[in-house]
Amino acid sequence: MDRFLATFFDPAMITRYWPMIIEGMALTALLAAAIVVCGGVLGLLLACLRSRRWPAINFFIVLFADFWRALPPLVPILLLYFGLPNAGLELSAFTVLWLTLSLVLAAFVEEACWAGIRAIRPGQWEAARSSGMGFVQTLCWVILPQALRIALPSLTNRAIAITKMTALGTVIGVPEILNQASSAQAFSGSATPLTLGALAYLAIFLPLVVLSRWAESRLAWKRG
Repeated sequence: MDRFLATFFDPAMITRYWPMIIEGMALTALLAAAIVVCGGVLGLLLACLRSRRWPAINFFIVLFADFWRALPPLVPILLLYFGLPNAGLELSAFTVLWLTLSLVLAAFVEEACWAGIRAIRPGQWEAARSSGMGFVQTLCWVILPQALRIALPSLTNRAIAITKMTALGTVIGVPEILNQASSAQAFSGSATPLTLGALAYLAIFLPLVVLSRWAESRLAWKRG
């Protein structure tokens, strides 16, 4: 037990490297928030646009969603970071990670919201339109509130899963939690910084998991 504690919970290593992990936590939380906001808004807008059922536009929306859902996120991260400079456009590692994961999340949000919209009975569209509401009013005030409750479990699960992929930023030097922890481990030769990194991820994402579970049970949609 003493050897285990010295390996994974060395007090000297904790004191020395905890500030680095805190910096990584701050950047990871910022990235996660930016990804959720940008990816969520874009995905919702695409689902709303798809509900217009314009064939040409819908084709490109489906193509976008299928492309980003099928491609492993690490591939576009590496392509954008190492490939774009050769084309004369250089993006920071932070921007590449944020952009890639936002697009991945947008693809999943679009599909989840579209499935929720399709689950609403056509009669509700017809009733709202017959009462004098326009398409946008019907979508915003009648359809979307129900569709989002249907899609909520999928949305929360995907948001958490994709924001955890901020750890992929370590391959391009984004100083998030894993990058800071692995750098500290390389300098110290101790596994304690990695333990601190794991605890940092739990501190950020465990409350989100609990909150999402509460929201899903609280806002569970039941078909009448």
